[in-house]
Amino acid sequence: MKIIKTLVAALAVSIAAMSATAYAADKGLVGVLMPTKTSQRWINDGDAVKSQLEALGYTVDLQYAQDDIPNQLSQLENEITKGPKALIIASIDGTTMSAALQKANDAGVVVVAYDRLIKKTGNVDYYTTFDNFGVGVIQANSLLKGLGYPDKKGPFNIELFGGSPDDNNAFFFYNGAMSVLQPLIDSKVLVVKSGQMGMDKVGTLRWLAATAQARMDNLLSANYSSGGARVDGVLSPYDGLSRGIIASLRAVGYGTADQPWPVVTGQDAETASVKAIIAGEQYSTVFKDTRDLAKATVELVDKVLSGGKPDGLDTKTYNNDVKVVPSILLTPHEVDKSNYQKLVVDSGYIKAADLK
Repeated sequence: MKIIKTLVAALAVSIAAMSATAYAADKGLVGVLMPTKTSQRWINDGDAVKSQLEALGYTVDLQYAQDDIPNQLSQLENEITKGPKALIIASIDGTTMSAALQKANDAGVVVVAYDRLIKKTGNVDYYTTFDNFGVGVIQANSLLKGLGYPDKKGPFNIELFGGSPDDNNAFFFYNGAMSVLQPLIDSKVLVVKSGQMGMDKVGTLRWLAATAQARMDNLLSANYSSGGARVDGVLSPYDGLSRGIIASLRAVGYGTADQPWPVVTGQDAETASVKAIIAGEQYSTVFKDTRDLAKATVELVDKVLSGGKPDGLDTKTYNNDVKVVPSILLTPHEVDKSNYQKLVVDSGYIKAADLK
């Protein structure tokens, strides 16, 4: 009996110790709000942020809003009532969160804008992203490379697509690209046959592939259906739009020996688009390793919540119309048929089997 009592006592002590250890390891709740599951990249981001935070001992509440602004606002407000230590938010519309983020600030919650800048509020503490102006520069230079410029002199017929006008990043992508393309448009090396330029004309609300496909249908019908004119290149800021654009081009006979594919750019190195690059349908994409962005964001949050001060912050670039938000800017990379294996397969970002 004495032995049994001793074993029971030892077991109780062991359980208590394990419970104390588990309790000590819990660093608190972090809310993670992502915009949608319709894009592979946001699924990757959400999974990476969640797993890395949990590995450090945080409890994580990961929510997706399916590109519905009121839904994301409701998720944000509900999250604040749960008493999180921090919120990591990839916003759908970064101009609509001011009231809710005031409540977060009042509660002492650290707010990090994830890849999309939250605007018109002083209650965003940090921003983690890639060099988005640089993304546009990469896309424009890739377009020119695909066209064969400067060895080929042109003129080349191109069309321009922008991202969602309610996403601040879309303007950085477009402005970065136009910093390269505009001088060549002015000198008539590049011809925008439709005449449609500027985010007010080329923006694609919610980054929807179907919207891009419908607009490309209209551009082809109005500007390329007679006289033998062909599209030589399309500036696309995102892989989903690129696939919609390619579907439109395919429907009118592009992708044949008589009518080769135009040069189509993209972004996010989504599996379907890397397969399209291998097949010669899409020319390039911009690879932003979401694992690196997740890692940088998690390290930032952990350091701040542990009482530390983040290093290497950019304090000049991103003004959200209230203040300059201290930012971490990571480096994007061009991916095309020549280097996809090294950048996205060998790095483990995409499994080789998924590209078959």
